[in-house]
Amino acid sequence: MVRLGVTLVAVLLFLGAAPMALHRAFEDEAALAVWTWRTSGAAERWRDGFVPLGELSVIPPKVLDKIRHDEEFGWKVAGPLPATPAEGQVRWDDGTTRRVPLISARQALLEQSPWGGTDADFPEDESYHMTRATFTTMRLKTLRGMATVPAWRLRFADLPGTIDQVAIDWDALGRLEDLIGDRIGGEEVHDYQPLDARTLLVRYSYGVCGREPLDVRVRVAEHADVVVLGIDVPDQGSGMCAGVGMSGEGVVRLDRPLGDRVVLNAVSRLPVLCDRIPDACHDTHE
Repeated sequence: MVRLGVTLVAVLLFLGAAPMALHRAFEDEAALAVWTWRTSGAAERWRDGFVPLGELSVIPPKVLDKIRHDEEFGWKVAGPLPATPAEGQVRWDDGTTRRVPLISARQALLEQSPWGGTDADFPEDESYHMTRATFTTMRLKTLRGMATVPAWRLRFADLPGTIDQVAIDWDALGRLEDLIGDRIGGEEVHDYQPLDARTLLVRYSYGVCGREPLDVRVRVAEHADVVVLGIDVPDQGSGMCAGVGMSGEGVVRLDRPLGDRVVLNAVSRLPVLCDRIPDACHDTHE
């Protein structure tokens, strides 16, 4: 999915919108994250469901270069489109399969648009015109390994190549955040990297009322099935302020090897990995 002009920014705007006193202690956040993970069905979805690790769009370099050069044109249907099959099939390389609901070719087109909807108001000379769509398959890396998945191949009158888009209907299939429920945004871990079997380099973001970084402490809670990561940010008082985004990193040592345990974000209660694969965890058009 094309997301032009968007970079990973340490952003915590909530700091100017809520008193610091409303923040739960890490121990409470971690306990809630574990309870929610185990009781909501999210753990089963993560273990047994279809969770992609790769990009859901395949865009050739020359096509991507033109899209970037044109600075986010509109996306329009300019030809007849085929009917959407009733359902599709995901086939993993180990031979296992799963039936999945599908999106239409038109919706696959809109997945490319940074505007997230119809672009009928764009001038004709500032739009890409899809003239044809073909139902096909593409390869995708998932938590269960490589898989062949249903896809739409989109052709355009004004782009120098095709775009392949995974045709799975994530709204119908369901995302992890739908199971987790309402979440509080805020200071949180957004990535980690194993340095060895028991050591994690943790990256986080938070907000400050001034412009100097704070003495942030990385926290960890371990369980047999999950590891929960979070941060402690020094108290900045209970008043309002215009928050400034900061980022940092720290190292934590686990009591035992990470193994195949899921690493959860204490604030969002979702796997930290969801920051790398948002399509399966969040509705990116919201």
